[in-house]
Amino acid sequence: MLRINRQAHLAHESPRNRRLEAAQSIWMQQRPKLGQNFLVSPTAQAAIADALGDVSRRTVVEIGPGRGAITAILAARARRLVAIELDRNFAASLREQFAHRPSVEILEQTVLAADFAALRGAEEERLLVVGNLPYYITSDILLLLFRFHASIERAVVMVQREVAARVAAHPGSSDYGVLSATTQMYARVESLLTLPPEAFSPRPQVHSTVLRLTMAPRFDELQVAPDEFLAFVRTCFAQKRKMLSRNLRNAGFDAATISAALEGCEVSPNARAEEVDPSKMACLFRALAQR
Repeated sequence: MLRINRQAHLAHESPRNRRLEAAQSIWMQQRPKLGQNFLVSPTAQAAIADALGDVSRRTVVEIGPGRGAITAILAARARRLVAIELDRNFAASLREQFAHRPSVEILEQTVLAADFAALRGAEEERLLVVGNLPYYITSDILLLLFRFHASIERAVVMVQREVAARVAAHPGSSDYGVLSATTQMYARVESLLTLPPEAFSPRPQVHSTVLRLTMAPRFDELQVAPDEFLAFVRTCFAQKRKMLSRNLRNAGFDAATISAALEGCEVSPNARAEEVDPSKMACLFRALAQR
């Protein structure tokens, strides 16, 4: 079942997994003491499962199944279901609950260590992903999904409402920032529904929003290399409330070069990064890279 907070427990032997475990432990220590909030609204559970579309011939990866309410819906629909659960007790309970379904696999691990390419049933298959993303590692999980975008067709994820607003924000909005730009360079974003605290037990202090991310990278369209362009975007937003030109000067570009690039890309010299859409940001990146 989807929930807002979950206990992390898993020991790994490799250095990379030990680092992931340590990071997860720090997150567990720093998170708010909200307890575990389970989605108990049958209507919301069904809506989230439905948002994935037809899964009868697909592999679905569920992040944080918890007690398995949505898992049960998907297990009856999907050709194959892989559920990634951090909590040892929940993982054991889920294995028992779905022992009669060979199409359901329970992985007891942090999602941050997941290799989504390896979870595919076939090399050409693209996964469907569903789950709740804990607030403190929402960005980390989104970046992980984007790293495996070639292996994922779409993801239906529940996040804190304020985070969803940033993910889905359009250029010109004060919510538009690095997270917005990065997400929208990898995926089309749809805001499906917002759930009040009453949809959970016990009730959290926040609203949650369900987003659908359909992977559709724009890097080739905009003629930019992903890593270099996203590093440039972070530079442009380095001091979000300052003008874009100031951030570019702080990054080492001279005033004349910046002025020429802004003019050539039809960007106001007084613009902030939040006001510049991805196509013009890509234009600036290409213009400045040439210089």
